[in-house]
Amino acid sequence: MVSAVLPTYARMPVAFERGEGAYLYTAEGEPYLDFGAGIAVNALGHRHPHLVEALKRQADKIWHTSNLYQVPGQERLAERLVAASFADTVFFCNSGAEALECAIKMARRYHWAKGAPGRYRIITLEGAFHGRTLATIAAGGQKKHLEGFDPVVDGFDQVPFGQLDAVKNAIGPETAGILVEPIQGEGGLRTCSPAFLRGLRALCDEHGILLLMDEVQCGMGRTGKLFAHEWAGVTPDILGVAKGLGGGFPIGACLATEQAASGMSVGSHGSTFGGNPLAMAVANAVLDVVLEEGFLEQVQDKSRKLAQKLAQLQDEHATVIEAVRGDGLMRALKCKVPNQDLISACFEEQLLTVAGGDNVVRLLPPLIISDEQIDDAVGRLSRACKTLAQVNGHQA
Repeated sequence: MVSAVLPTYARMPVAFERGEGAYLYTAEGEPYLDFGAGIAVNALGHRHPHLVEALKRQADKIWHTSNLYQVPGQERLAERLVAASFADTVFFCNSGAEALECAIKMARRYHWAKGAPGRYRIITLEGAFHGRTLATIAAGGQKKHLEGFDPVVDGFDQVPFGQLDAVKNAIGPETAGILVEPIQGEGGLRTCSPAFLRGLRALCDEHGILLLMDEVQCGMGRTGKLFAHEWAGVTPDILGVAKGLGGGFPIGACLATEQAASGMSVGSHGSTFGGNPLAMAVANAVLDVVLEEGFLEQVQDKSRKLAQKLAQLQDEHATVIEAVRGDGLMRALKCKVPNQDLISACFEEQLLTVAGGDNVVRLLPPLIISDEQIDDAVGRLSRACKTLAQVNGHQA
């Protein structure tokens, strides 16, 4: 008999009753150190007092009006995101997939409005993950996500990861843009080099097409900059963000330059719930913290410490860990054993991690993680690796 909740997830055998900072607690009071952060969503940890207060204050005022009316919180959040980024305008939605749907539609509409409706195809990279709607699984191009959902939405051309010549050769008269994650999340924490991102920007400028970036997972301070592309010194035309933007409250956003958004007019796109007052109140509170002087520098300090610790961990457990990947507080362990084995061993140590493609275990702690909690997590990882090495008959 099917469960009352559609069984589309392989859930861990645990439920949590409350959270505090970097920890989740079961009903029995068992603490788990959360290095998954709800898949990079709980950017400020659990029950952050500033976010809780913002949500309570807004809940006592108004929850929902629809986008038939002005929403002051939207205007404030959009103005702040514009001031802190490359963008001139923002559309609010509820998730990362919706943010990428908006980005794809905007790119097509841009060329349509300029009299080139035949330019609708988007070049994407192998290993990409852009969401689970019909269009975004087509953009991602991964067989495991497309299986059983034919016909595949047309309009996406996929090329090998990180190969600029392959991107160049894929550009044709129907190409509308290039879509890239500066750091692939689900795809195995593979980082695009600054030179590759600069090359994409140059190709877009040369061919009059748009550069779309998916920063749903790597944005909002995760790498120590507000957006990961800032490290490369390039700017996109359109960018999708979500996850950390709401710190646990469902929200997504599509940021764009005025030129890229020039085809979007009244009625061309919309969302019933997107940008509602509750989400806007929480996201503005998240920005209060993330944009606070010194916050992103602290993230950079923590990320350097985590990187050093993980490099040592790899040296000590070479039979379990093949490589360490990622940037900022978005790291991954490429495993020599099945990644689910390491995730289960970490779970036994009451450390929460997240699986990723290419047999990696993702480590996505909240951005407020302390030095002591990083040491604690690496200690738990080490014990988990030692257990696996012993099970497999290797020296730890």
